[in-house]
Amino acid sequence: MSFLSRMRKIGILGGTFDPVHNGHLLIADNAMDEFQLDEVWFIPNGNSPHKNNIEITDQVHRYQMLQLATCNHNDFYVNDYELHQNEICYTYKTLEYLVKEYPDDKFYFLMGADSLDYFMEWKKPERICELSHILVTVRDDLDDREVLEKIKQLKTIYQANADLIKMTAFSVSSSDIRRRVKNKRSIRYLVPESVRNYIEKEKLYL
Repeated sequence: MSFLSRMRKIGILGGTFDPVHNGHLLIADNAMDEFQLDEVWFIPNGNSPHKNNIEITDQVHRYQMLQLATCNHNDFYVNDYELHQNEICYTYKTLEYLVKEYPDDKFYFLMGADSLDYFMEWKKPERICELSHILVTVRDDLDDREVLEKIKQLKTIYQANADLIKMTAFSVSSSDIRRRVKNKRSIRYLVPESVRNYIEKEKLYL
């Protein structure tokens, strides 16, 4: 018996996730809702080209926190591909791997508006645009005209498929969370409760 495979629309959210926080989950959820994605894959960085000379928490902890943060969402998954690479993990290489492994699926690459500022400096941005549909997130309390202009540039220069995702304003960053933990301040409601308990148990960021 044969089955016709249906093309899945898969969102890709990469990052250090040190730690994962509720802002990451909001980005994924908004993307799923607005673009009718079937799944979102969280891909933690192994050797990131953007984090040189920055001390990063061991990948075992970052991976485990992602698992805890996504386990209650049926369509969120953690992909550990980059954690097993010994070389620098460039986005275009990860997308090439995913497209080769899952040729029947369509990939949507999620990025923040701040990353768009230097996207053209990334390794092979044209290849990223060729392999995925770019979704740029911006808070709904910000003026998005500048972001829309940069998206227009991507379409002109790289013939990219690119769109804007309007996000509910939620100001949180991993660096702020690490700082709050170090200063013994609460991170409740900034990260999933399971992640907060894990950070406390493992004495991370102290």
